[in-house]
Formats: sequence, C-alpha cells, structure tokens
Amino acid sequence: MILPEKFNFHFYKQFYLETDELFSDTSLSSIELDFSPVNHLDSSALGMMILLHKKAKAKNIKTSIRGASGLAAKILKKAHLNKFYDLN
Repeated sequence: MILPEKFNFHFYKQFYLETDELFSDTSLSSIELDFSPVNHLDSSALGMMILLHKKAKAKNIKTSIRGASGLAAKILKKAHLNKFYDLN
C-alpha cells in the first residue's frame, strides 16, 4: 500500500477502504506500507497503523514498512512502531 506525502486524518477514509479490500483477500499473508513518499505524519496516522497491525495480527498477517526516511522515519522510531512493524 502506497501512502500519501501527508499521512494524516484526511487519509483516514481511503486508508480504511484500501485495508478492508486487502483483508478481503483470504490468501493475504503480509501487508507492506510504502512510506517512500511520506514526509509528514500525525498522531491519527500512528493510530491507524496500530489498528491495522492489531487487525492483521488477529489474522496472522505480517506487517512491514518500507522506504521510511527523514522526519517520517524518526517519528516511527520515536513512537516505537518497530515493535509492531518490520522496518525495511
């Protein structure tokens, strides 16, 4: 899933529509969030990511993040999301 440059509350509806579509695939074994375009994220984005991880974990689906850099990478690390997501 490719995330927007500004990952915040305004992306909430699209995020949940896209993740619901992913979870409808019964053969799904992993979800990778592409953070390469992201240069800003807020607390609502962190909340969306935690909820996504919890839902994935309940279905034994691995979660990972790739391409995070700059401020976005720093925020992810400070929020300890590496406990929930593999950071690539």
